Amino acid sequence: MKITNKRAKFDYKLEDERFEAGLSLSGGEAKAIRTGHLDLSGSVARIVGGEAWLINANIPVLGSSKYDAKRSRKLLLHKNEIVSIATKAKQQKLTLLPLAVYTKGRLVKAELALGKPKKKFEKKEEIKLRDIKRDIAQELRVKI
Repeated sequence: MKITNKRAKFDYKLEDERFEAGLSLSGGEAKAIRTGHLDLSGSVARIVGGEAWLINANIPVLGSSKYDAKRSRKLLLHKNEIVSIATKAKQQKLTLLPLAVYTKGRLVKAELALGKPKKKFEKKEEIKLRDIKRDIAQELRVKI
C-alpha cells in the first residue's frame, strides 16, 4: 500500500534527493496505514533535539484502538542522515516534507524530501502550463 502526498508537489519546489525513514507506530496506527487510511496533506517533518518527527499526519482511529489521530510520530533515521538534513534545511531555508508512506514487507516507511515553498504566482503559472499542454495534446489527437 502506497499513500502519496499530492499537495507537496504542488505547494513546494522539491529537491532531487530523497530519504527513506521508518515510522514508529502503535499497532492500531500500523493497521490503519496498511488499509490505506492516512492523510498526509498539510503534514511536515521536523528535526527537534536530534530526532526527526512527522507532524500533523492524520491516521484515523479504526476499530477499538485508541490513540490521538494527529499526534507527532517519530521518524527512524540514522544520525548522520539527520545531521545532513538539518544542515541543508537550515542553510537553504528548506522544509522537510513527507512525499509518501508505504509498506515494505512488514515495515512502514516514509519517503521524505526537502522543498522550498512556492509563491502564489508560481502555482498559477504551473496550472496555466498544464492547461496549455493538455489543450495541445487534445488538438494533436483530433487532427490525427
